[in-house]
Amino acid sequence: MTATMTQLDALAARVEAADPHARMEVTNAMTGRPLGTVPRCTAADVATAAQRARAVQAAWAARPIRDRANVLRRFHDLVLKRQDEVLDLIQLENGKARRHAFEEILDVCLTARYYANTAAGYLGPKRRQGVQLALTKVTELHHPKGLVGIISPWNYPLTLGISDALPALVAGNAVLAKPDQQTPFSALWAVTLLEAAGMPPGLVQVVTGSGSELGTPIIDHSDYLMFTGSTAVGRIVAGQAGERLIDCSMELGGKNALLVLDDANVTKAVTGAIRAAFSNTGQLCISVERIYVPVTLWDDFTTRFAAAAKAMKLSAALDYSADMGSLISEKQLKTVTGHVEDAVAKGATVLAGGRARPDLGPYFYEPTILSGVSDDMTAFAEETFGPVVSLYRVDSEEEAIERANDSAYGLNFSVWTADPKRGRRVAARLQAGTVNVNEAYAAAWASVDAPMGGMKASGLGRRHGEHGILKYTEPQTIATERLLPVGAPTWLEPGRYARVMTTGLRALKRLPGVK
Repeated sequence: MTATMTQLDALAARVEAADPHARMEVTNAMTGRPLGTVPRCTAADVATAAQRARAVQAAWAARPIRDRANVLRRFHDLVLKRQDEVLDLIQLENGKARRHAFEEILDVCLTARYYANTAAGYLGPKRRQGVQLALTKVTELHHPKGLVGIISPWNYPLTLGISDALPALVAGNAVLAKPDQQTPFSALWAVTLLEAAGMPPGLVQVVTGSGSELGTPIIDHSDYLMFTGSTAVGRIVAGQAGERLIDCSMELGGKNALLVLDDANVTKAVTGAIRAAFSNTGQLCISVERIYVPVTLWDDFTTRFAAAAKAMKLSAALDYSADMGSLISEKQLKTVTGHVEDAVAKGATVLAGGRARPDLGPYFYEPTILSGVSDDMTAFAEETFGPVVSLYRVDSEEEAIERANDSAYGLNFSVWTADPKRGRRVAARLQAGTVNVNEAYAAAWASVDAPMGGMKASGLGRRHGEHGILKYTEPQTIATERLLPVGAPTWLEPGRYARVMTTGLRALKRLPGVK
């Protein structure tokens, strides 16, 4: 079913703005025509939204963890039941193929289920070892931060629009969310389902508008910030958060590498490389833009890889028939076109693709494979964020590792080999927050019990696992001393106390079970 204007207007009505006549147009990425409108919020609207969210948060935090977790469980079921609604929205807003939109359904459900099942264990009171062992009772508590600001991009409008909010909510926080102005409807749909699942109305406030206008007010009114976007903007956001002394977590840019080792199954490596480079039309922070291939496999791999890319079906259909969809906008199309034209003008070879496809839609571009890309070309080190990948010939595993690590970024890498142990050894030497062995990106991303994030200029902090929920809390230590003080008692001379403690510390070092 295709979303109607009435349904889109109902979603947009969830955004409360002081001026109902100030609107922003959202474009249908498949056609380039208007899709709908949302309010153009102001800094004053952000302040009001923050106030509304805080008014609900205290009562929400006071509810038992199991009650908050049950909201996530019901939300999980509603997303699965009503997925066709949001799959249409994702495709229309973003332009991606439906098979890639469905990955967002999987992600949201995996995240909701995981934190519903683990929140109590992560957030409940924990006994810690006291300095005087049995004489010191120590308890670690976790309190919600309060109001979590979430600024999300357009490339995964459902996943990034709501998945980071789920652990924040089950931890007892309210959320102030700003989806990208190009893709607001998927996040608004998710908030509707959360309220249908039992979340108090108003706990998640959504503001719509440009990041340049609303980013600073969101930081100013939040107690914690989760940001996903470019490294350049991330540096600005981190500085603003630092000025306010609030913590933040960021997933930023990537120029991700795939390494084909000399023992790899070429058929499997080609299939993996297609997914790694062209999923979501290459508009994926963890997609691959650099592939290193050993000389011994170069001819076989490049021939098969180019043939596979040329065989991909591009389509704007709202079904599962397409292998790849559209770019999101004219701006993104210009970036992709510019990177390819620059590379070709400076001597690179196009092995597949290399053309826009206006016959399919205004922002379609073919899956493109380049070879001969050198360091004087824009596509060499700068993130393209589109369906463009460069191939590089290497003479050894050592060279592949060195060249893969020779980047300002370190988000997600991929290694292909017939020997998983070898793959893990190579992976451990790569400077990336996640590395997939014999997989493109989904194995690490979807394993939500493990941390996900970037090294170097690819980000700060982590999502998923315990990191992904505890970051939204304030840890508190409560230590209760019994019988004896930690310092020297009044009846013991300080010098003698020092000698007694020295002997005690030596004994404790040899005592099993003492940390």
